[in-house]
Amino acid sequence: MALHISPSFWKILPELRYEPTPRRIRAQLGGNTVVDSTHAVLAYEPRRVTPIYAVPAGDISAELTAAAPDGDPLAGVPPEALMDPRYPFSAHTAPGQPLDLRAGSHELPGAGFRPEDADLAGYVLLDFNAFDRWLEEDQVVQGHPRDPFHRVDALDSSRAVRVHLDGQLLAETRQPLLVYETMLPPRTYFPRGDVDWDVLNASTFRSVCPYKGTANYWSVAGHPAGTDLAWSYEAVLPDSAQLKDRVSFFDERTEVYVDDIKQEITSLFRF
Repeated sequence: MALHISPSFWKILPELRYEPTPRRIRAQLGGNTVVDSTHAVLAYEPRRVTPIYAVPAGDISAELTAAAPDGDPLAGVPPEALMDPRYPFSAHTAPGQPLDLRAGSHELPGAGFRPEDADLAGYVLLDFNAFDRWLEEDQVVQGHPRDPFHRVDALDSSRAVRVHLDGQLLAETRQPLLVYETMLPPRTYFPRGDVDWDVLNASTFRSVCPYKGTANYWSVAGHPAGTDLAWSYEAVLPDSAQLKDRVSFFDERTEVYVDDIKQEITSLFRF
């Protein structure tokens, strides 16, 4: 029987997974290199979809001590929340020992985690956000480590696409850029000139994607579903240069029509 690949991904989601990387991985604090490893792995805790770096303890130039217990970090956490890469590192879903790190004058409570797993014996998982800067070889990594099994494909199209919020037209184009990203819903990126800027207000919210760059957001004022509804990658990474000067909307909170056919938006996530 043929194997349907994407459902297989969700079947292994509850497991602790890892993938070795041949790249040199470094982390810096205050201009000093605290982590320097050529034996790193990308580790995925159970129910997490984005990886974190794990390195041999000997590749960390810091004192590692057991962290004091701090209650149950998973209490009341819905399964889908753990899939958000912004969710706290401290919400560990695998058995193991949280660790505090001390490097010179820098103290990083709970920034390490030693899993109880034979395949990762001697490795320490590290909180990406606890360090000032991460490097793969000499390239800065933003947001979180890149997943080697993740693709982002941006394709020009001539399909007619329009997006509404409760019937109010927000954008309409015959020149969409369709972005297909692994395990995520397709996104339509509109030329700026095809967006109704009179209904959008700039937001203070920003997000960082390791594949695309840093995004600015806009909201539709006075609408409960309009907060941070649209975004554009103002600081685009080289691999996603096509997204420059394009604007996208959350399909999940809007009505989207492609060639005059209303789209049924379904989540790809399975819990």
